[in-house]
Amino acid sequence: MKKYLLLFFLCGRLIATVAQPAQSPAGDSTTFFLHKFAQNIGRETYWVQKNEKSIDFDIRFRFVDRGSPVPLQARLSVTSNYEPLSFWINGNTSRFSMIHDSVVVHPASAPKPPFFTVSGYAPGTVQMALLQYWRRHGRPSIVHLLPSGTVHIRLAGADTLTTATSPLLLERFVISGLIWGNELVWTDRQGNLICLITNDAEGDKLEMMAESYENLLPRLIARAATYGMQLFSSSATPKDKQIAIVDGRLINIETGAAIDHSVILVENGKITKIGTQGAVPIPTGARIIHAEGRTVLPGLWDMHAHFEQAEWGPAYLAAGVTTVRDCGNEFAYINAVKRTIDEGHGVGPHILRAGIIDGPGPAGIGIIRASTPREGAEIVRTYKDSGFDQIKIYSSVQPEVVRAICDEAHRLGMTVTGHIPEGMTLIQGVDSGMDMVNHIQYVYSLMKRNSDRTVDFDDPQTTAALDFISSHHVVIDPTLGVFEMIFRSQKDTITKLEPAYSTLPEPLQALFVNMGMPPDRAEQFKPVFRDMEKIVKLLHDRGITIVAGTDMGFPGLSVDRELELYVEAGLTPLEALRTATIIPAQVMKQDAVTGSIESGKQADLILVEGDPLTQIRDLRKVRIVIKDGVVYQPQQLRAMAGFLK
Repeated sequence: MKKYLLLFFLCGRLIATVAQPAQSPAGDSTTFFLHKFAQNIGRETYWVQKNEKSIDFDIRFRFVDRGSPVPLQARLSVTSNYEPLSFWINGNTSRFSMIHDSVVVHPASAPKPPFFTVSGYAPGTVQMALLQYWRRHGRPSIVHLLPSGTVHIRLAGADTLTTATSPLLLERFVISGLIWGNELVWTDRQGNLICLITNDAEGDKLEMMAESYENLLPRLIARAATYGMQLFSSSATPKDKQIAIVDGRLINIETGAAIDHSVILVENGKITKIGTQGAVPIPTGARIIHAEGRTVLPGLWDMHAHFEQAEWGPAYLAAGVTTVRDCGNEFAYINAVKRTIDEGHGVGPHILRAGIIDGPGPAGIGIIRASTPREGAEIVRTYKDSGFDQIKIYSSVQPEVVRAICDEAHRLGMTVTGHIPEGMTLIQGVDSGMDMVNHIQYVYSLMKRNSDRTVDFDDPQTTAALDFISSHHVVIDPTLGVFEMIFRSQKDTITKLEPAYSTLPEPLQALFVNMGMPPDRAEQFKPVFRDMEKIVKLLHDRGITIVAGTDMGFPGLSVDRELELYVEAGLTPLEALRTATIIPAQVMKQDAVTGSIESGKQADLILVEGDPLTQIRDLRKVRIVIKDGVVYQPQQLRAMAGFLK
């Protein structure tokens, strides 16, 4: 994650000083509300002054995310024609990242137009000024940025929203280059910013809404999901009526048995027959996919996804992930994303939804919160009525509300996963009715620990914790890769975690490169991470169900790393692969239709160069992805998602 960025531009040279913004802004002001999970968590206000030489914006941006303040200040000066003169920005762009940037443009050495001064997704006021520049300078498709980069801008259409007084006509823009993927921006006809839907430097979706139009945000969130997914619909591959996958090495994911020189027939998105060459006739007119030298596996699952933007769709598929469990999202957004994919208007995996519920307090997230048992039960019913598969409990839910949520979910045939709320233990959460738990830390915290935070695996407390989890059939989603990233030494190459790091979109490279800890602190946590790996092995050996989840990470690719860590922990490659195929299908009661390659099931499968059963890293060599009988080329999917190659 980008911690600091210190760039100064003057006459083509780096300089060491820069004017600070005024301490007491003056001029006319406008305010935007900032949202995460549709919750109002802060605001951005700008003050504008106009004089003969410039238009000056003083900007204050601040939100509080799960109890952590994220403050940012900026000053932008432009000419009356919105040509940039200077830009200064200082503060935080997420809970974990900071920025300190300054640009001063000298006329004699200014770059060739079109160019503008922007540094990331925030403040939104600067993006509004960028669009004003774009309008006044020929609406170029590409604008060069200072201090670095380029941005693509496109007028994508118009939306009319009904308000209490009159219809509101908004122009809709797509901007790419400031974050990974596309931002959606709405302005009025005069170019005033109304809504910006983007992603912050933590990778979380963030919305900015003009104060006077706050009540329109839910409608624009839903439209953003649909429009974002539809950006890729023209690139979608049509479904072939019949497909024959021939001469691959087909793996029975439950037993590990292989069929060499296999034939798999697919018709209308379903697997119809499996056998060997010569024994299974290939229908006339079927599309033939040659799989020589390749292993054929079921499509992968990510059991801890957060589908924050449209680009996750092709990114997941490119890595061979054909099903995800979305573990908490904005209600309107994830519903629209799933609907768009299911109707064939977007590119992405199957989505199972776990509806998030949090409680009151400063560390809470989102607007779906339950303060009483009655409220908890009502929210569960709302999710059930909207077709959600599961409930996810977050960290601020009170114990009596946890029990009410679980009771109502079970009454309606749903299961419950999530965090263990503050003040509770995993044992208390499970005793209250939780079926599944996200993150290995909650198992680790039950165990007897030494003064250096390592686990005493011989202590009766540790044994009792494992006995409890086993006897209560708790499903654990470890997300080991998250903890590997948290405990990573910042001096170590990040390619150990992600060999394809250099192919990530540049905004993502900047986001990840500094994640981790200073070397001395990372050294202290190495034994803790090794113990977390040991816990995964102990859980597996006791027959406790483990499902592979990433909590986002490197888009799509982190599923591969999660399975590699399971193998490092002592699971066989087959055992690791099962945690991302048939086991999650069983857990989510989907194994009758997916999770393995069998006649009658959905045609969700991948062709991999090499043999992941002997070398798990071969799973990174996905060459063809088939989801519901639609054939995708990973290289084309990565291009859709903005990967460099």
